[in-house]
Amino acid sequence: MRPDKEDVAANYHDYIDKVVGDNLLLQMSLVHQSTQRFLANIDQDKEGLRYAEGKWSIREIVGHLIDTERVFNYRALRFARGDETDLPGYDHGKFVPESKAHGRLLKDLAQEYQDVRNASIALFGSFDEEMLARSGTANGNKATVLALGFIIVGHELHHRAVIEDKYLNLS
Repeated sequence: MRPDKEDVAANYHDYIDKVVGDNLLLQMSLVHQSTQRFLANIDQDKEGLRYAEGKWSIREIVGHLIDTERVFNYRALRFARGDETDLPGYDHGKFVPESKAHGRLLKDLAQEYQDVRNASIALFGSFDEEMLARSGTANGNKATVLALGFIIVGHELHHRAVIEDKYLNLS
């Protein structure tokens, strides 16, 4: 099943729309396998590349994907367990430099990302249909558990496209 547009704030619709089909666990696995192959083929001399001043490096983008997936997994867990607490947002602009991902090797970040994705698949695989349909509020925006899973995958696809377009296709 796929989330309905009403299941999540409009600013997340583009992420959900990027995900093919309606099998969340399959897409979490397939998309991530593809991303891992993509990251493994990035030359080491491009890992620290910034396409413009003030933009994140490829390493920092992968660090951002890791942090964001952890945050969204936490939200999904809280919502799936029936927690009605309005959860705070998080400032990815502050997280990225504090992660110090720019100083790490991409292969190490890719391994950590794989570990996080395996945990995500296990987490979302543990949810039944009732849990996936539950919703909560984070950063003032309502979302269902299912929508959070699709956002995780769509967010990955979005940033992979950014890396391809802005970082690897430079003239």
